[in-house]
Amino acid sequence: MKMQKSLLSVEALSVAFTMESGIVDAVKLVSFSLEKGQTLALVGESGSGKSVTSSAVMGLLPKNASIDPTSKIWFQGTELLALPEKVLRTFRGGKIGMIFQEPMTSLNPYMPVGEQVAEAIRCHRDVSAREAMEETLALFERVHLPEPRKRLRHYPHEFSGGQLQRIMIAMALANKPDLLIADEPTTALDVTVQAEVLSLLKEIQAEMGMAILFITHDLGVVRHFADDVVVMCQGEVVETGTVEKVFHHPEHPYTKMLLDAEPKPGDRAGKASEPVVLQADDVKVRYVLKSNWLGQPTDYLEAVKGISLTLRQGETLGIVGESGSGKSTLGRALMQLLPSTGNIAFEGKNMRQMTAAERFELKRHMQMVFQDPYGSLSPRMTIGDIITEPLTVFTKMTKAERMKKARQVLQEVRLDPHCINRYPHEFSGGQRQRIAIARALIFEPKFILLDEPTSALDRSVQLTVLDLLKDIQQRHNIGYLFISHDLAVVRAISDHVMVMQRGEVVEQGTPEQIFDHPQQAYTQCLISACMLVEDAA
Repeated sequence: MKMQKSLLSVEALSVAFTMESGIVDAVKLVSFSLEKGQTLALVGESGSGKSVTSSAVMGLLPKNASIDPTSKIWFQGTELLALPEKVLRTFRGGKIGMIFQEPMTSLNPYMPVGEQVAEAIRCHRDVSAREAMEETLALFERVHLPEPRKRLRHYPHEFSGGQLQRIMIAMALANKPDLLIADEPTTALDVTVQAEVLSLLKEIQAEMGMAILFITHDLGVVRHFADDVVVMCQGEVVETGTVEKVFHHPEHPYTKMLLDAEPKPGDRAGKASEPVVLQADDVKVRYVLKSNWLGQPTDYLEAVKGISLTLRQGETLGIVGESGSGKSTLGRALMQLLPSTGNIAFEGKNMRQMTAAERFELKRHMQMVFQDPYGSLSPRMTIGDIITEPLTVFTKMTKAERMKKARQVLQEVRLDPHCINRYPHEFSGGQRQRIAIARALIFEPKFILLDEPTSALDRSVQLTVLDLLKDIQQRHNIGYLFISHDLAVVRAISDHVMVMQRGEVVEQGTPEQIFDHPQQAYTQCLISACMLVEDAA
């Protein structure tokens, strides 16, 4: 058997998928090696083949995938592609651990998290259930999960995103792997949580001496976290080298494009003379936590604590804060999707004093774009039907008239009108987000709430969506409420910024005031965490 000096060596890996439309070459002759204790980052946009490469290493490719017979994947001198599934299973989760991108969909919703980690231990080692649970507790303590003993019995939905990612790290480390594959482990996490997760991985890596194959589209994370970089584009490796070389002396145009794909603030013309489109005064939202035996509430969670704001036509108000700060709850209260107290006025008229007919008509002028377009677009409907569905409720237009309007809106969001009969799964993430924006624009609204609309998108796609939103706003003079934890994106699009913590506004002002001269400790902490993740030093 051929022996390899590297811990992991991928040689001329090629993967193809058999689709209804034909054969799709997802990975083409990819080669790289990874040493013990090293962190290698696979970088590229969605569809570049980086996750397919990691799945091939783990033996987790779907049934319609085929690997070229000349491809080789060596791990500790063993050729993984030549192993039968039963033997490969001893490597997977044992010597090779993996952290998946979305922990909520990777964990069983019907099992306590403690049992799930203990199960991973017992699958690979001959230990009792009690011993496995004791090891799980030690792992939870190791990844700094709050109240670890109590949390053993909790279910996935009872944790925040950052806590779920810590549980996934604990599961991946359960059997002390020599190689850890981390597939987008910080996507959609707040900057402070992102910094904590990265620091935790570095700390554990130094302690255990394991190698990390880090898969991401976030170059700021790579710059801070990795030793070497492999840049992938359309299934091929276009550039490799150390972080220092690739970031400071990139050679390939694609690498240069990725490095330049950073949201930049645009010109902000004064909008003080524009009429107010949305006004909120002392808005409060609270959730009932406990009730007595008569059903009367006895304990509440104050999610939003007396927030006031003013949004003018053509203006963008950015709201930032960590998960749980109340920013999305505030947005839903403003959209009348949650019960709240306080006054909310649209174009000077109090919504609480509107008649049912007036509130129904108001929905034409207040629209919303959600964080996950794949989850908010029906997979059973064509995009033409998705975009025109509101017209069937509010107008008496014929189908031909509705489809003509849909084609016009698709052109406005820079999508081909001829794709009107295609389904959501046939589009990329950025294209699906444009479809969601098109649906919001169909009535030419005066206000749009954008709730984390770019959080899971590649940086280059983010730039495209942000430019599109700015262009639409300028042409139609729409007011945006832009909710995000991505500080660079908020700075690039906002005229005014509010920083929220635990349901309260801790600081507000222009982007320059907030990001260049923050006054409050919490704001300073957010910006410092962002710099920690993105700064090369």
